[in-house]
Amino acid sequence: MSLTQNYKLNVIQWYPGHIAKAEKNLKEQLKRVDVVLEVRDARIPLATHHPQIDEWVGSKTRLLILNRLDMISPQVRSLWVDYFKRQGEVVYSTNAQHGQGVPAVLKAAQAAGVELNQRRRDRGMLPRPVRAVVIGFPNVGKSALINRLLGKRVVESAARPGVTRQLRWVRISDQLELLDAPGVIPLKLEDQEAALKLAICDDIGEASYDNQLVAAELVNVLNYLQDVATELLPKKPLESRYQLDSSPHTGEAYLHLLAEHRYKGDVERAARQLLTDYRKCLLGEIPLELPPN
Repeated sequence: MSLTQNYKLNVIQWYPGHIAKAEKNLKEQLKRVDVVLEVRDARIPLATHHPQIDEWVGSKTRLLILNRLDMISPQVRSLWVDYFKRQGEVVYSTNAQHGQGVPAVLKAAQAAGVELNQRRRDRGMLPRPVRAVVIGFPNVGKSALINRLLGKRVVESAARPGVTRQLRWVRISDQLELLDAPGVIPLKLEDQEAALKLAICDDIGEASYDNQLVAAELVNVLNYLQDVATELLPKKPLESRYQLDSSPHTGEAYLHLLAEHRYKGDVERAARQLLTDYRKCLLGEIPLELPPN
């Protein structure tokens, strides 16, 4: 194996200390929780699924939320909804920044509480608010969702991973209490393809990756999707944006050409610009994953 291949394989590893601690606390708190709201990034619903979440949730009610619905087309969204339906999951699509889809999530969480309190009454116990937790990778929009559920800004949210550090309970209404948990990420990112997608979508700390490698991978993924799912993507997004066609080139070659073409040969600047344009949806509504057949 060449050095570059080896470097690429070990490209992304990110596990800050506060996440390890948060995960331990979260497992403790989960014992007290009735409903789990699992938030994923609609552009990469598989890569933002924490492998241990099924084990943590056990038999509790789980609501699957695909956030950032504004970043994928309605057509791609309905493909994912159908895919998860076949897996026996109901999907809630949200754009937490603007509040789209949030009332349906609130209603579903409260409905779980009705069931819970019926069981409590049957056992001669008093009703109590349903306890829900919002879980997901860093920066997938958990804090924005909580603020929308509350109808006011109580949780700091920012466009960078790792802002939420503490676990804390937030009371939403007489019926619902919510635990705001820091983003949790697997101890080891075994799947480097998924890790690269997390980096492209800015769902992982910037210190863990090389911009040029990640931007080159974005070009490779876009070229691949153009070939296999032309009808689901904007037409030639990179050519439309930069007047430079990516289809004949590898991601790495394209990045160097783009640097020459627009940024006086500055490859790092070209890489950063490409990633920023993708993250701001300036290349169009582009998913990085499509449902497996």
